[in-house]
Amino acid sequence: MLKNDRWIKEQASTGMITPFQEGLVRHLDPEKNQQPVLSFGCSSYGYDLRLSPKEFMIFRHVPGTVMNPKKFNPENLESTPLNKDEDGEFFILPAHSYGLGVALEKMKVPPNITVVCLGKSTYARLGIIVNTTPAEASWEGHLTLEFSNSSGADCRIYANEGICQLLFFEGDPCDTTYSDRSGKYQHQPERVTLARI
Repeated sequence: MLKNDRWIKEQASTGMITPFQEGLVRHLDPEKNQQPVLSFGCSSYGYDLRLSPKEFMIFRHVPGTVMNPKKFNPENLESTPLNKDEDGEFFILPAHSYGLGVALEKMKVPPNITVVCLGKSTYARLGIIVNTTPAEASWEGHLTLEFSNSSGADCRIYANEGICQLLFFEGDPCDTTYSDRSGKYQHQPERVTLARI
């Protein structure tokens, strides 16, 4: 069953999402309808996570190398600077490139819940694809997020603003949670976590 806003708020009060924004934020100054942001916070049946300003990395081609998930070469990634102007803080994801960021919020998934992370439609309309990412029962940490710019233009990816939506699905209790099996991506910090085997 897909969980609603009442359930999300109840679980957040016990530490499922920190920091937690109870309502959906669309403007930093809502009274004056000024300073628009890509929405973040609790919605009807989900939660819009923010992108952390701490780190954003872009894949680059290293001549003579082939990407190997069993022997990941961190030299294939380079940090990109955080920029700032009147629209906010942002990273630049170049055209036809792939990048990694991390969620600002920390999650602690209940043992009977699996979370699915999906992209936001505002970014999708620009050609930005957020990889569908699961967070399994009893997973904890900051989600590493994957972005593909399928467009022919560079794109801003805003920090401290909504970047993806979480959907919470309840299932029958499982025999072994992600925590029980000491999953390799458990307790990710607010930094990009590289591929592991």
